[in-house]
Amino acid sequence: MTTSARSKKKKPYGEVVDLFCGVGALSHGLQRAGLKIIAGYDTDPRCQHAFEKNNHASFHVRDVAKLTPDEIKGHFSGKLPSVLAGCAPCQPFSTYKQRYSEDPQWGLVTKFAKLAVEVEPDFVTMENVPALLRYKEGRVFRRFCNIIEKAGYELTWTVAKCEDFGVPQKRRRLVVIASKSGAPVALRSTRSTAKTVRDAIGNLRQLEAGDIDPKDPLHAASSLTAINLKRIRASKPGGTWRDWPKSLRAPCHKRPTGMTYPGVYARMSWDEPSPTMTTQCYGYGNGRFGHPEQDRAISLREAAILQSFPKSYEFLPRQEKISFTEVGRWIGNAVPVKLAEAVGRVIINTNSENLKNGSTT
Repeated sequence: MTTSARSKKKKPYGEVVDLFCGVGALSHGLQRAGLKIIAGYDTDPRCQHAFEKNNHASFHVRDVAKLTPDEIKGHFSGKLPSVLAGCAPCQPFSTYKQRYSEDPQWGLVTKFAKLAVEVEPDFVTMENVPALLRYKEGRVFRRFCNIIEKAGYELTWTVAKCEDFGVPQKRRRLVVIASKSGAPVALRSTRSTAKTVRDAIGNLRQLEAGDIDPKDPLHAASSLTAINLKRIRASKPGGTWRDWPKSLRAPCHKRPTGMTYPGVYARMSWDEPSPTMTTQCYGYGNGRFGHPEQDRAISLREAAILQSFPKSYEFLPRQEKISFTEVGRWIGNAVPVKLAEAVGRVIINTNSENLKNGSTT
């Protein structure tokens, strides 16, 4: 980079510490918006390479349930607005279950809120599944909001349609943004039309089931059994297993309970957003994860792109063997990057409004 290029580099609008950071999808979106990622915390040490490589920040293997406010405060310089971000998982951690008996699935949400008000960042943002609004008649979510609001923050939340933010995927996520100085600006749609599967992955190298792109080890498709190869060849884009000859139908499809699940063993449609990516999105039989045209399930790279990760996002060192189970879990659990980028813009715009109105942040 030349001296003139460095001089044109924009100063970051704020500093972020990301709790439950995983491979860094939330951080990456906030970084793309213009925030500086300082540190991330997660219990999975295997996420370190992806987080640090793509976000240029330090990764800490740490149980958030054991974090102290001072540990987090130590990352902020005090020269820029501070942001505490996180996506508290619904699955209980083993150490967490030993320490917190109440609401074992959602207690980390409360822990995150309590940490936030003790750290006192300028902004707090949390992303989670919309089911949090319904869990225990909404008491867990109301508790989270009450803790944040009683500490003097103004808070907004919305259930975002990810396809409205440039994510080529039908996904719903609960997004909370809280500001210490003035109400956060609204999280608004950034696209008038949704991106499609074709827009996202239509130009990637063709693969057969079991193949790996020699130029991109993440562009790898899982193998298919002989019967599943016949099934996907009989599948239509956007169709169901009901389109197959009866001889190809699985035993579960013939039972009354199986008749109500047409969205497994199915192909995506080229000209619609994809279905929600799950931790098993690389498997043809796990949902509507068949490629629209090629006789295989989508590759890990295609799944990542449908989560709006950049095509160059590096999950593991290039020489390291890829595990479908491991990387699929990282991708399926990730915050869509473009949704996170929209959240970052809300934080930046809110700070600008606060400054304009005379608030100090």
